[in-house]
Amino acid sequence: MAKRVGFATRMGAIAAAVGSAVGLGNIWRFPYEAGVNGGGAFIIVYICCILVMGIPVILSEFIIGRSTHSNMKSALRKLSPGKKYYLFTYLCILGSFVVIGFYSVVCGWIIEYLYQAALGHLSGHTPQEYSDMFTSLVANPWRCVGWTVLFLVFNFMVMSRGIEKGIERVASIMMPLLFLILIVFCVKSLLLPGAGKGLRFLFYPDFSALTMRGVLDAFGQAFLSLSIGISCLVTYSSYFKDDSPLTKDAVTVAALDTLVAILSGVMIFPAVFSFGVEPTAGPRLIFEVLPGIFQQMTGGYFWALLFFLLVFFASLTSTISLSEIPITFLIEEHKMSRPRAIAWTALFTFALATIAALSFNVLDDIKLWGKNIFDMMDYAASNIFMLLGGLFTAVYVGWILDRKVIHDQLTNGGRLKGVLEPYIVFCLRYIAPISIFFIFLYLTGII
Repeated sequence: MAKRVGFATRMGAIAAAVGSAVGLGNIWRFPYEAGVNGGGAFIIVYICCILVMGIPVILSEFIIGRSTHSNMKSALRKLSPGKKYYLFTYLCILGSFVVIGFYSVVCGWIIEYLYQAALGHLSGHTPQEYSDMFTSLVANPWRCVGWTVLFLVFNFMVMSRGIEKGIERVASIMMPLLFLILIVFCVKSLLLPGAGKGLRFLFYPDFSALTMRGVLDAFGQAFLSLSIGISCLVTYSSYFKDDSPLTKDAVTVAALDTLVAILSGVMIFPAVFSFGVEPTAGPRLIFEVLPGIFQQMTGGYFWALLFFLLVFFASLTSTISLSEIPITFLIEEHKMSRPRAIAWTALFTFALATIAALSFNVLDDIKLWGKNIFDMMDYAASNIFMLLGGLFTAVYVGWILDRKVIHDQLTNGGRLKGVLEPYIVFCLRYIAPISIFFIFLYLTGII
């Protein structure tokens, strides 16, 4: 049997894992959630969520993946022989396809705006014209599908290069560039007149504005931001070297993911307040509000181009990790070659993404529980697949997995001090499952 490939360097592995976590949610969802839920108060709760739930669940995926060097199904068979826990793998694979299906549509919109920014077409418009521009895009089936397909072509081109020459190399280039662009934007925003109002909106700890719903939003944002629950990090960690310090790597991934979210707030809100624009959530902030802000800046062409390049990097590193889940599964469980596994994954992904792209135009009349297909896929991925997956992973590692496996992985077979092991196990047994359960009830509207 050929030797299983892996990440060539620890930094490359961390860059890939951080790339998996960093995405659109960091750039527009986190700043808005913080702003409307007490600013600094929300950020404090968010960081606590990362410490008691995020890092432990990241570690649970790392432990499963690195201890077996296998995809999720094979890993669960090795760790629990004779049990049917491996059936959970199919939920992960379905979840990964659903996430890529709707997420790649938004990524297609980003390529459209990157193209328009390059041509200089994002300047000289009124706010209503920016709104009409976005409405026209999503209403046009050819443009929506075309840009979505182009993004997926980029995605699978990276996948075709393999782990070391594809995923690791792209992540090692894109993640430093992403941080560099973010820092440049932050400096620019902080130099704008009235930038202090934006910083106050983001960071002032107004606990009177932080409701119980806000606390649950912080838990949900922490969970969803880290891309845990559908085995992305199980798959990536299966390519980690045996001497990687898992606890340190998990903390690094969580810290850098949080840093991107906070820097995104520093980038966006000083500019939003400086130009007298009301802060808004969702894609509208990216596609309708920010282009109008860029044109008011000196060198607006450059800033618009740089921003959409930043968002493109964040999007691509996220979809790469999602695509690797079914690809690794097909290679190891069905003995496919990597090109063939990529072809089957791409075929199914193109089909789902096309349906999602058409849900704003040709298929607009099709509704599921009052939502169009795109919104339903978004809802199912965030509120069902990822949460149930995270709950299973926490309970499995915390309650079912042999404690010796946990100890060996956290200490690298006794070579490292496992001072945090009792804390990690406690969080996985009690805090993480209870938190995820309440988030699930809240996001599904049960409470």
